[in-house]
Amino acid sequence: MNKSVTHSPLQPSILPAAEMTKIALVASLYVVVTAFLAVISFGAIQLRLSEMFNYLALYNKRYVIAVTSGVLIVNFMSPTWILDVPIGGTATLLVLLLCRFLTRRIKHDIVKMAITAVVFAFSMFTVAAQLVILFDFPFFYTWLTVAAGELFSMSIGGVVIYFLSKKIDLTE
Repeated sequence: MNKSVTHSPLQPSILPAAEMTKIALVASLYVVVTAFLAVISFGAIQLRLSEMFNYLALYNKRYVIAVTSGVLIVNFMSPTWILDVPIGGTATLLVLLLCRFLTRRIKHDIVKMAITAVVFAFSMFTVAAQLVILFDFPFFYTWLTVAAGELFSMSIGGVVIYFLSKKIDLTE
């Protein structure tokens, strides 16, 4: 049975409850995993295992909102929150959208994931810049360490999400 809902121009369109639930679940998972591992999630050497959720955006655009929301929320725990919330949130949103764009015609999940991991690792210049501004860390060394941590986290997460995608339809 097809139930169509019409909205008046004065009533905004609302995401279905199932969509909002999936967004909230992934955002919450991002926050919990990052917070639980906070000791390695923030700083010049980061292993944010929650970055594995970035791959979900390759399967469905709703996860762009979910991961960005999780990043915005958990970055309030960061010692550099004053910059990390606006810069980290914006960078995450832009890089997720860029990865979706770059991989939209690629059929093989592993190739999509490899491109996404490299793009995210490269994007860690935003984190390095924050650490330079706030703590006067050396930029290129800091970028290298944060990017290496991101690449490592994304590699571990890529394996997890890849095998998960074989059991669960992440596009739904």
